[in-house]
Amino acid sequence: MPTDPVCGMFVSEDSDLFSDVDGKRYYFCSKSCKDKFSSPEKEARRLRNKLIVGWVFSIPVIVITYVIFPFPMKDYLLLFLAIPVQFYSGFDFYVGAYQSIRSRSGNMDLLIAMGTATAFSFSLIVTVFPQLITGSSVFYDASTFIITLILTGSYIESRTKLRANSSAQKLLGMIPNVSHVLINEQIVDVKTNEVKPGDLILLKPGEIVPLDGVVRYGKSEVDQSMLTGEQEPIFVEVNSSVFSGTRNLNGAITLEVTKSGKDSTVNQIYDLIQSAISGRARVQKVADAFSSIFVPIVISAAVISGLFWYLYLSSLSYALSSEIAILAFVSVVVVACPCAIGLAGPISLLISSNFASENGIIIKNTSSLDRVSRGTLALFDKTGTLTESDPTILSAQIDDKEIGESGLFSIAASLETYSNHPIGKAICKFAEEKGYDLMKVDNFRENPGTGIEGEIQGIKYSVARSKTGEGEGSCISVVRGGNEIGRITLSYRIRPNAFSAIEKLKLLGFRVGMVTGDSRSEGERVGNKLGIDLIHCEMLPDQKADIIKQYQEKGEFVLFTGDGINDSVALETADAGIAMSGGSDIAKDSGDIIILNDNLENVASAVIIGRDTISKVKQNIGWAIGYNSILIPIAAGILVPFFGFSIYSFLPILAALAMGMSSTSVVLNSLLLRGKIRRHMSVFSKQVMNQTSGNVAPEFTLTETGK
Repeated sequence: MPTDPVCGMFVSEDSDLFSDVDGKRYYFCSKSCKDKFSSPEKEARRLRNKLIVGWVFSIPVIVITYVIFPFPMKDYLLLFLAIPVQFYSGFDFYVGAYQSIRSRSGNMDLLIAMGTATAFSFSLIVTVFPQLITGSSVFYDASTFIITLILTGSYIESRTKLRANSSAQKLLGMIPNVSHVLINEQIVDVKTNEVKPGDLILLKPGEIVPLDGVVRYGKSEVDQSMLTGEQEPIFVEVNSSVFSGTRNLNGAITLEVTKSGKDSTVNQIYDLIQSAISGRARVQKVADAFSSIFVPIVISAAVISGLFWYLYLSSLSYALSSEIAILAFVSVVVVACPCAIGLAGPISLLISSNFASENGIIIKNTSSLDRVSRGTLALFDKTGTLTESDPTILSAQIDDKEIGESGLFSIAASLETYSNHPIGKAICKFAEEKGYDLMKVDNFRENPGTGIEGEIQGIKYSVARSKTGEGEGSCISVVRGGNEIGRITLSYRIRPNAFSAIEKLKLLGFRVGMVTGDSRSEGERVGNKLGIDLIHCEMLPDQKADIIKQYQEKGEFVLFTGDGINDSVALETADAGIAMSGGSDIAKDSGDIIILNDNLENVASAVIIGRDTISKVKQNIGWAIGYNSILIPIAAGILVPFFGFSIYSFLPILAALAMGMSSTSVVLNSLLLRGKIRRHMSVFSKQVMNQTSGNVAPEFTLTETGK
């Protein structure tokens, strides 16, 4: 049976609510879910408007009910304020309740609708026809506050999904709108979505590759960091494959298109992100699972108590049998109304989110804290995450003492100024930091796949990949007139806090792994230094997601930390995605949590915050369920033998007071959360300090030798 991609409910294939997207049919349990799927931006605006109305009218209801002394027409004023919340802001809950009844499965919407509708309807009768039920208070505060509070959580969730969808749209936005198609040896600009497999397209230096293809003419270097996350370009020539979303750097090449439209690499990544977003939505909320059990209990208890007292009192010819039966029914439903349950999660998540932001952790999706708390496996991207994003000078070997260090880098940087290769940028940055002068270069030429060359003061120089370099990193040769005068070795520096971050995660019980698009030799070099056991190299974006799915199928709860566009699918596929603040906008949009200042130790801190927060939420739910368990029998009339039927003259008031007490206890318990997290982080930091003392990242040094 298909599931609703928005709420996760099972839907019959006979349903007339469905949408066909790219040849795939999606079924929906309600028109609201269909609208959320088809027009998420419009739905988010509609939900925002409902939320504004909810808070604008709920706050005065609370103030008038609990702060202002009684005055004439007070109940009518409360009724006037409650109507917009009940019938505009809360409309979707009643639609959801109707769908829940149709599908014969209880959910949170049914519990909310049942409680708020009963509270509002009873209050309406007391307000308009006070002679029917004498001595009872109204419950407008309960109906409005519950709707508004839970609507707030729904709005936050919708904004999170909207941001994730926005990241997918940004990915598609990278692709050029037009492609240079070769038709009868003439270059014609054609809309990219009209180009078909078999067409030839021209790629100029610096352009984004619009479609997947195979090189038929020319050679160049291509920046594949969008796919692999690695800054090192690859050399392509005739028969080499090139993928959409990558960037052609320094040569003109002609591609024969092999995949276009939705079959291209970028579109496939887009589909994977969308699928991952929908996949998360299929997970039923804990509240719904609780409601599926709790709703039948509440309805049964309310109906049974109402019928019992009506039939029993009628048999005794008691004058107020109908009023007592109604009061018993209303008292049970109002006491069971999920105010404290609605507060249990949001108030704790709000407190922990604020604490996290103060410590350099932005919680974009508060529901991710539950997944973080259950994490068992932490996977990391390499470049830009465990290592810095750009290569760093590791060492230099000078073969001509007269040139010296300054001369070698002045020559290399002067040539690399004209290149957009990441290694060239690193050399230029190093020369600038050292204050080395640059010289004028004539007859500059870039040879894709080999290096660059030019003339300085009439002498021919070249910078090219070295075949004699030894050790770690990439080695380039600086050649003068055919003779090598020096070599420069570059590598990606491991972030100093990566060592302690991984040790912290291991002490928290995590297995730690790396999933990188880089070569196996470089991946294993970094992984072995950091003590990482699970190393997956040469992975494309969809392959990274597949690795995560494989671990999930084995029962692992996976945390993935990354920084690049190529990590967006993995961030969405993981149980919790953690994005580095220095990464791409698309990666940050896809992540549930953002680590500020690129401090990897905050990954472990996020886990501690998540575990303590969920522990507190469970405590709060325990408080709420405990109140319900005690008060439902009382509301049903278990104390009547001791206090008589007069108890129902004030029991509705006690029901409202009990709801307030349960909510207050939840709030007070949640306020203790900050101190709990702070203590755990402090104790844990001391433990890790003892475990990792002396284990710091090695410093990269510049050395000079000469013949």
